[in-house]
Amino acid sequence: MFSSKSVKIPEKLIKVSKIFSDNGFKSYLVGGAVRDMLMGKTCHDYDIATNATPEQVMKIFRNVVPTGIAHGTVTIHIFGLELETTTFRTETDYSDGRHPDKVKYAETIEEDLSRRDFTMNAIAAELSTGKITDPFDGQKDIQRKIIRTVGDPFERFSEDGLRPVRAIRFSGQLGFEIEEKTFDAISQEKILKKVEGISTERFRDEFCKILKTEKPSVGLKLLEQTGMLKIFIPQFSVCRNCLQQDERGFHEFDVADHILYACDGCPKENLTVRLAAFYHDIGKPESKTIEIVNGKERIHFHGHEQISAEKAKASMASLKFSNDEIRKVSHLVKEHMFHYESSWTDSAVRRFIIRVGAENLDNLFLLRLADIYGMHRVPLQQNSPSWNLLVELKKRIEKLMAENSALSLKDLKVNGKDLMSEGIPSGKIMGKILNELFETVTDSPEMNDKEKLIGLAKKLFSEKYSV
Repeated sequence: MFSSKSVKIPEKLIKVSKIFSDNGFKSYLVGGAVRDMLMGKTCHDYDIATNATPEQVMKIFRNVVPTGIAHGTVTIHIFGLELETTTFRTETDYSDGRHPDKVKYAETIEEDLSRRDFTMNAIAAELSTGKITDPFDGQKDIQRKIIRTVGDPFERFSEDGLRPVRAIRFSGQLGFEIEEKTFDAISQEKILKKVEGISTERFRDEFCKILKTEKPSVGLKLLEQTGMLKIFIPQFSVCRNCLQQDERGFHEFDVADHILYACDGCPKENLTVRLAAFYHDIGKPESKTIEIVNGKERIHFHGHEQISAEKAKASMASLKFSNDEIRKVSHLVKEHMFHYESSWTDSAVRRFIIRVGAENLDNLFLLRLADIYGMHRVPLQQNSPSWNLLVELKKRIEKLMAENSALSLKDLKVNGKDLMSEGIPSGKIMGKILNELFETVTDSPEMNDKEKLIGLAKKLFSEKYSV
């Protein structure tokens, strides 16, 4: 599976290596690209280490951006690639838990690799030949599927508070176990203090990467076990040991595990739905009530979707998600408890579409499937009653949308200008009349006719709003 001596370097990178060597410099492929090549994975991002200084790199390449020049890093744009390029360096003291207080250029690639986080990422490949340099037995750890720090884990994690979060993210992404001493160091109080000091944006980005792994519950549980989840998403901790199993058999797990397994039940590529799954029941502990029915406890969480939506907004805002992301996710959370029945009228289905928003329907159905998966870690069975109801609702929605039903004010056959031409003044009164017209059309689509709506608008104005 692994080549201990070399990896195959892409032709474009070999050309880059020649530019370095023609100018008297060494160059190596480093980091995740080498790890992925050794694992037989396709690489898209390439990082280069060189003994050329940033200034020298900027002289020998035409298009170079000084992306992190204070830390020896520039980005070369060449052959359609963006190559983050860093001078061999060693680092000392990380008083802010993120950036080294001093960056000292090193003489050799071995010295440079000694400052890296994990052995699997401390492997270099000569850019011209692919020859491997592996001073910390990273290949062996890759073969054993082990995440281990370069050197003492406490020291490595003390240098940069993001490294413990990255260890957990890599564990989830790669399916690797975190080596015992490395894992033990993560939960130490001093290390958690370092983690607490990283920016919320850095945690958020790692959190999203964990959510996008094949099985996010793995990484999320590790975040919880180590205490890191409580630092950045404290709203989650009350979900642990909040029991919801009762004689009806809907749920097998406590709220925390149900949430984590619901994340597993979402499409991997859909971050919006995975975020919604993470937050969808986070308000359950506050809404929990117990009813005694025939001598047995029956657990309820009435209104938890509203509480969950508010908690999602607060949590995502603290993690500095965009307003658009917060709006989309919290809306899905708020709407996830819909209960469709075949007895719904077409008017009720139209109101459902209007309330949820046509653009959110697919994601809401995906969230419903994830919620069901999280109950017992079993997908919803095709042709089961719940499955058939969902299919039926989808078909009814498709039919109504194909009929061009009015699903928003802009779908009305009249607008504000039309009403103004009939003597109805713009402002609050017109807004109220347009809303009443929309309500009428929602119940009776045949009323979406310009002549009929103008007549109704004039009647409403004269009977309800004219002075």
